[in-house]
Amino acid sequence: MVLASSYPLLDIFVSIIEFFILFLWIFLLINVFFDLFRSHDLKGWHKALWAIVLIIFPFIGVLIYLIARGGGMHERSIQQAKQRDAEFKDYVRQASGSQGSSADQIARLAQLKDQGALTQDEFDREKAKILGAA
Repeated sequence: MVLASSYPLLDIFVSIIEFFILFLWIFLLINVFFDLFRSHDLKGWHKALWAIVLIIFPFIGVLIYLIARGGGMHERSIQQAKQRDAEFKDYVRQASGSQGSSADQIARLAQLKDQGALTQDEFDREKAKILGAA
């Protein structure tokens, strides 16, 4: 005899909730692993011990990690975001060629004009752009 559920939509809803909780737990486990291996205050053996605990006892390991080191996860995440932002800004500065002061850029333009690479009109236009941006 096959037992049929009396509330099939409730079964579907419960399955969706269970899947959502499983997805959240996996997301949390991945974040804990990322935080563990990006953390500079733990040395190799401590990281290895935490990784073993997280692999052998995943549910309890994540809870213990969050209790023991969860407060610093946010600070480490912010610090890494600031570092990535600073690196990106340095890259943009290098790629755009806007390094140096306005005086340095005008000196380079004057050198190009003296070499004959720029006419006086081109030099005046570029100089106005530099002075207008400063």
